[in-house]
Amino acid sequence: MTSKKEKQRIKEICDRLRAKYPHVKTQLKHESPFQLLVATILSAQCTDRQVNAVTPVLFSNLKTPEDFANAPIEKIETLILSTGFYKNKARHIQNCARELLGRFNGRVPDNIEDLTSLPGVGRKTANVILGAVFGIPAMVVDTHVARISRRLGLTKQKDAAKIESDLVKIIPKADWNDFSLWLIYFGRAVCNARKPDCPACFLKDLCTWPDKRDV
Repeated sequence: MTSKKEKQRIKEICDRLRAKYPHVKTQLKHESPFQLLVATILSAQCTDRQVNAVTPVLFSNLKTPEDFANAPIEKIETLILSTGFYKNKARHIQNCARELLGRFNGRVPDNIEDLTSLPGVGRKTANVILGAVFGIPAMVVDTHVARISRRLGLTKQKDAAKIESDLVKIIPKADWNDFSLWLIYFGRAVCNARKPDCPACFLKDLCTWPDKRDV
């Protein structure tokens, strides 16, 4: 049971994040739901910046699920090489494209069950698609969201699915999509993993992290 005081703290966290980052969206460049699906698969253990450096060439060579399904796997591997774990990612993307063609007429599905049934698509990727493409409330848990939600005392969990479960219980549903993006923006600008800028943090007085720094 969340106390009245804690509910007010969470509301103030959301209010400040919203004020600081009023216009948020996924940083992965894409022109279609399928491109975002591919880009999100590529973003596993890779920065958005690096993915965005790769996808323009990738999507100029391979545009549709049919293209990815029929391409030699070596071609996909070569095009995504610099994103890391390229052999697994190439296999997942090609098999995902084939599943989309075989089961969904080449269209990206709009529900968590179908999305997570696709090769290479976990809850994080599925939630990115639900929120960014379909506007369906979804809580994306990436490394920034996991780290910062723990530092802010919103969860004690380390498993992404358990963090998601904790957050959706305390964050208003209407804010789920933006909340994930707020923490991603905040994590890049202020609360990074190695050297968070605690002295300049606009959430410092609301933060319960025992290791936060005064200087």
